[in-house]
Amino acid sequence: MPRPEVLENIKEAESDADELVAEAVSDRDERISDARTQAREIVAEARAEAEELTDEHLADAQAAIDEEREAILEAGRARREELKGAVEGSIDEVVETIIEDVKEAVHAQA
Repeated sequence: MPRPEVLENIKEAESDADELVAEAVSDRDERISDARTQAREIVAEARAEAEELTDEHLADAQAAIDEEREAILEAGRARREELKGAVEGSIDEVVETIIEDVKEAVHAQA
């Protein structure tokens, strides 16, 4: 094989190799770009899911707090009614005692 043909074959092989390298670099860059895009989408989805779960947990916690608050208020109302009944009964007893004391005092003066 004459020298010019050998040189031409080498140049052709180098050109083919350069094209293959360029294609590989381009393919690599495209894959990296796609992976980054996919990673951003995954992060965005995870973030949205985390926010949704946070909202659900907060709503559940608020419902539990509201339920506990209502139970405490109801217990307080019931206790207030008990005390109110006890006080009203005591007032009747005190009034009866005062009336008896006044009657005794009136009878003692008579």
